Amino acid sequence: METTFDFEKPIADLLLQIEKVNQVEDKTKVDMSATLSELQGKLEETRKEIYSNLTGWQKVQMSRHPDRPQTLDYISMICEDFIELYGDRNIKDDKAIVGGLATIHGQTIMVIGHQKGKNTKERQYRNFGMANPEGYRKALRLMKMAEKFGKPVVCFIDTMGAYPGLEAEERGQGEAIARNLLEMSVLKVPIICIIVGEGASGGALGIGIGDKVYMLEHTWYSVISPESCSSILWRSWDYKEKAAECLKLTSENMYGNGLIDGVIPEPLGGAHRDPAKMAETVKEQLIKDIAELSKKSIDKLVSERIEKFCAMGVVVE
Repeated sequence: METTFDFEKPIADLLLQIEKVNQVEDKTKVDMSATLSELQGKLEETRKEIYSNLTGWQKVQMSRHPDRPQTLDYISMICEDFIELYGDRNIKDDKAIVGGLATIHGQTIMVIGHQKGKNTKERQYRNFGMANPEGYRKALRLMKMAEKFGKPVVCFIDTMGAYPGLEAEERGQGEAIARNLLEMSVLKVPIICIIVGEGASGGALGIGIGDKVYMLEHTWYSVISPESCSSILWRSWDYKEKAAECLKLTSENMYGNGLIDGVIPEPLGGAHRDPAKMAETVKEQLIKDIAELSKKSIDKLVSERIEKFCAMGVVVE
């Protein structure tokens, strides 16, 4: 059964009308093409109007759609091949983060990303995309391998945050993320990061330092989720919509504030409506950026990356 959000009800109603008209046409053999054409036109207009005026909270909902493509989906659609690599060589293999060597347009890359899972069993297996310290250490191990062999790194970000459990803190969750921030800022190969779903807190930032950082159109990126922000400020989740607006977490807000390098447009209705088209758009952007960044000297690449992140934000003394 297809998931439909409250704000998509006008679209669902029109689709139902179209289905009923088709049923009447099949049963009575009466030509209903004029009615169908009118309804299809109205459907297209309604879709454009709704999806071009989404609120912050509605974008958060879109980013969580259960059918939205995830890291392994993009890898299978974008890359010619993929060899998954496992483990952090210390504790274990964290299933919330996947990574390995892949080929895109004849170029070998190291691809890393969060994987949430598509059904209940898989989500439990992947810990809902919430990585433990060993996940970030695995990611760093793969990045250092890419650096050793001079291969670009591509990161797909989609997480509700790093795993907040006591055992994760005991194994050094904060240190693992901080280490990644340090190492990624000076990694001697091109890094391209794309937020393909949720970009929450340090869990997202742990693989989010790059020469190019993009967000898909209907995604969000923030230090905290709207629900958590609402529960802290108002002691209730009832104000999550207000919190989403205050956090300025949408792709347009983030680009306007100079915190990302660009917004990648999604197919009308979201990436889940046409995953193949979404993957093709992402692939084109990756090919373009890999070619551009590979021409730069290592020193220039690293210095520009550091300068970009150091210039973010406003300091008032």
